[in-house]
Amino acid sequence: MGLFKKLSDPALLGGPSNKSVAEDDPIWEPINGISLQDYADLARLSQTHGITDEPGMIALAQRECGWDPADTKAAMDGWVQRMGQSMAVGQRFRKLLGY
Repeated sequence: MGLFKKLSDPALLGGPSNKSVAEDDPIWEPINGISLQDYADLARLSQTHGITDEPGMIALAQRECGWDPADTKAAMDGWVQRMGQSMAVGQRFRKLLGY
């Protein structure tokens, strides 16, 4: 595989893939019942409350959304992992945040 081919897809160098992702791809499936939209909503809610750390977000999710802390932690970690796999996930997350 040539250098230019590797440069066209960062996943080949250990970064997130820049390939498009179909709407029915499993990467969009909720994690422990928490969708990417839910995660973005929690992130926005956390911003309005001045919460900037993971424990604070988890506590807020439990208090405001009724989410189980273990499910919230798993979902947060999972969505971050998926963003690291595919730029499309990160781009959609930013769009859901309003950026």
